[in-house]
Amino acid sequence: MLESRRFAENQSVIMCFCIKKKCHPAPGPVPKGQLHLYSMRFCPFAQRTRLALNSKGIKYDTININLKEKPEWFLEKNPLGLVPALETSAGEVIYESSITCEYLDEAYPEKKLLPSSPFGKAQQRMLLEHFSKVIPYFYKIPSARRTGEDVSTQEVELKEKFAKLNEHLEKKKTKFFEGDTITMIDYMMWPFFERIEVLELKHCLDHTPELKKWTERMLEDPAVKATMFNMDTHKAFYKSVAEGKPDYDLGL
Repeated sequence: MLESRRFAENQSVIMCFCIKKKCHPAPGPVPKGQLHLYSMRFCPFAQRTRLALNSKGIKYDTININLKEKPEWFLEKNPLGLVPALETSAGEVIYESSITCEYLDEAYPEKKLLPSSPFGKAQQRMLLEHFSKVIPYFYKIPSARRTGEDVSTQEVELKEKFAKLNEHLEKKKTKFFEGDTITMIDYMMWPFFERIEVLELKHCLDHTPELKKWTERMLEDPAVKATMFNMDTHKAFYKSVAEGKPDYDLGL
């Protein structure tokens, strides 16, 4: 069965399809002037792409993939079987969150999220590379805690990494990571901080005042508001994951 919802978001027209069965047929061709986004509603990596799409006001259709029962046609489009992935009306498929976001910034240059200078872009990529070393903690600490393991050492390591991000903001003296307006790097980091409370890691921000202020400013952004879930929804989804039965259709 194919479920759909239609709504307006940042002046973009979006159709959301939820693929409920592995055998479900592929969606039709991508309409001219739009994109297909292959996603999973609760995936932080896919949220990166949704943030970029919404911030830039791009029209797109969302096809949410059941990651436990991936349709064969999706694996043909993206052999890695991961979300996010984009498809153009020309049949071009782009995947991996950072690559899809860079593609969007190049293909839709009206509102740039990346700097124009090569050095500026390199700075954002380097910062993203540093942040990629932080992401595993958002998974391994809650996982270890569920099995009764001592996570104190891992929490100390995460606090040290948060301290470095805080130091970056202190040195820049800006509201966001690369200036006083949101840029791509902010959107690349945000989805993990959105989940910090439900993952019971918020206390790791206790001694990072600038990083805390950054999270508060991000919550005011229209694209963030349009793509985020409330805490109860996040909790319900993570509970379903912990029980081994992720509810990808939660709330539909």
